[in-house]
Formats: sequence, structure tokens, C-alpha cells
Amino acid sequence: MKLRKLKKKIQQLEKRLREGPQKLAKLKQKLQAAEATKAMKAARKSAARATAARPISKPSSTGAKKPSSAKKAKRKLNLSPEGRARLAAAMKARWAAKRAAEASAKSTSSDDQHAAPGPTPQPPESRPDGV
Repeated sequence: MKLRKLKKKIQQLEKRLREGPQKLAKLKQKLQAAEATKAMKAARKSAARATAARPISKPSSTGAKKPSSAKKAKRKLNLSPEGRARLAAAMKARWAAKRAAEASAKSTSSDDQHAAPGPTPQPPESRPDGV
């Protein structure tokens, strides 16, 4: 190895050793700050849960009402028109299935009152798709 190259490597190593402790201290400070903010968020969240868990007292009937701005604003989704249409279709299908399930549950409960008790029929083992 040439003398010049060796001197240059030694200088770089010395420079790195000088900057090392400063970088380490800086990173430790960042870590402490991040942990402090995380702890603050957790404390704030637990306090919010505690206040939400308490039963809300009814307001007195003096006619004083809370301002409407106290209501939490509804979050708006950033959806494309196609995404909005897909979401609407999925929700409509979910609601229809829920209504059908409720209707079938009501009809089966009313049918069970008049039907004789016995074993329930089992579905066939073979599937229509041939599997």
C-alpha cells in the first residue's frame, strides 16, 4: 500500500472516530424524544378511554344545549368514483344478506312452533360443480 493512500485511510478513520460519539449522542436523543412522544400518546389515549367509559350524566333541563361543533366530524374517505361504486354495491349486498337472514330466522322460528320435532334434513354430499 502506498504511503499517501495509507495516510488518507488513517485520516478518514480518525475523522470517523471523532464523529462517532456525536452521532451516537444525537441518535440517543432522537430515541428518547420518540419514546417520550409515544408515552404521551399512550397516556392521552388511555385518558380518552377512561372518560369515554364513564357514564355520561344527563344535562339539566334548563335549556342549555351543547354547541353542534362538539360532535366529532365524520371522516371523509378518499375514494375514486369506481371505488365508491364498488363500496356501495358491497354495502347493499351486505344489507340485503342481513335482511334475508333476519327474515329467514323469523320464518324458521315461527315454523318451528307448528312443526313436529324431528331430525333436521342434511344437505346432499355432492356439489353442483361436480367436485
